[in-house]
Amino acid sequence: MLLVLAALFWSGSFVIGRGVHETVPPIGLAFWRWAVASLIILAIGTPHLIRDWPALRAGWKIIVILSVLGVTAYNTLAYIGLQTTSAINSVLMQSTMPVVIILMTFLLFGERFTLRQAAGVLISLGGAVTIVTKGDWATFLALSFNVGDIWVMGAVVGYAAYSALLRRLPAVHPLSLLTATFTTGTIVLAPFYVWETLVVRAVPVDLVTVGAVLYLAVFPSVLAFFCYNRGVIAIGANRAGVFIHLVPVFGISMAIVFLGEVFSVTHLVGMGMIFAGVAIAARRARA
Repeated sequence: MLLVLAALFWSGSFVIGRGVHETVPPIGLAFWRWAVASLIILAIGTPHLIRDWPALRAGWKIIVILSVLGVTAYNTLAYIGLQTTSAINSVLMQSTMPVVIILMTFLLFGERFTLRQAAGVLISLGGAVTIVTKGDWATFLALSFNVGDIWVMGAVVGYAAYSALLRRLPAVHPLSLLTATFTTGTIVLAPFYVWETLVVRAVPVDLVTVGAVLYLAVFPSVLAFFCYNRGVIAIGANRAGVFIHLVPVFGISMAIVFLGEVFSVTHLVGMGMIFAGVAIAARRARA
């Protein structure tokens, strides 16, 4: 249930990011999301942070790495991608994360990589390519991708690495982890936000922007990260990653209802390939 809720909340993040892409710059949206989330988590997690400080300080390297991958980079890259790609494309690309997590655990820790998992990876990536190229393989051969899809895929790779590296966490309370990673990730993001504000454009102050930031800070940030981290710790990264394929189920529904996006045959084919790849790759992990 925790992992299902995390998928639901994350789906809303992509829809919100696409919904405000014309008025709110991507780095500013990510910065204020995490700044507000950090204030929320500091209010409830500071006692645990103080108690766990020795363990966090001893494991500061992995905390910084997790902060950069899971907080600074992931949503920033996704929001940049949403400037030029659709919410439906984004959540479908997110569906490849379970197999990317399997790849990451293999590359980083040498976890057994079976032929079944390899087949799942290839099928799922084939589905992602189908979505990116809109079914036109000539586009793939010409390397003429939608740049937004590439940004989103970069976000997926970064968060897959975050998921795999959670096993290296020091033994601390979940709220201590969230407090440390949220605040660290926000600090790392701050210089990029200042640059965007001065060089590109500033974040507008209006009801839509405030509402978007509050939703992103509470649901896809504080609640989703708590649910996902606890889920990964409970059943492992490979098995937990399978639940991420619920993101397109929730996200596509939201995008159609709230953004008026159209679900095409290409999306259906790509999603089918992604789901098939996930099912094949994750079967051994569930055993």
